[in-house]
Amino acid sequence: MLIPVSVEKPPGPGPFPAIVMLHDCSGLGPASSGAPRRWARTLVERGYVVVMPDSFSSRGYPSGVCVEGAPRGKVDVSPRRRAEDAREAWQYARTLSFVDRDRIGVMGGSHGGTTTLLALTDPAFRAAVALYPRCSAAGKDYRPYGPLLILAGELDDWTPAEECRQLARQAGGRVELKVYPGAHHSFDSASPVRFVASRINPASPSGRGATTGGNPEAWSDSIREVTAFFARYLK
Repeated sequence: MLIPVSVEKPPGPGPFPAIVMLHDCSGLGPASSGAPRRWARTLVERGYVVVMPDSFSSRGYPSGVCVEGAPRGKVDVSPRRRAEDAREAWQYARTLSFVDRDRIGVMGGSHGGTTTLLALTDPAFRAAVALYPRCSAAGKDYRPYGPLLILAGELDDWTPAEECRQLARQAGGRVELKVYPGAHHSFDSASPVRFVASRINPASPSGRGATTGGNPEAWSDSIREVTAFFARYLK
């Protein structure tokens, strides 16, 4: 890997199935939402190795791109570029003696969720989970190679669930979609619901402003959905 990557594993020699975990627009530095590491702990407890590439820190975005974005001329950290990071992380995971090289999935939320959609156009990954991704970024001809689970919030004003409904219809049976009533973006957290006007938001008429916040019911159910989905396809 040419970018930083962390690895967490269950006790024992394995081989274990693995998940490439893709962070959101806040990255993995001091401003991180914390969601990637929370999910990593959840999955390691259930017997998965988690390989987490850091697409931002060494490329000049230690605080992420939620507010400032990526100025023209700087290193590309778009979801399409990050899908290449996911592929490199997959290749790296296959070199680890405690990883079952034929049972590797990918998962991410928000910016990382959009990256997950794009990463699944490569046959490398056996299965994928995307939390509240920007489904419109996948394009009208989107066809995932592997099974895909999308979890979205009904009240998400940053990455609207309706875009994912459209994607699921056009992609056919390879996409499972669950939309949580009353849930916002980042429902898998304990943070209070709040609107931040400075966030970059292509779904807003002004291009700025988005709401995030946890939803206990959706968060709890998402853990059940994610673990059941990966157990079905990776174990």
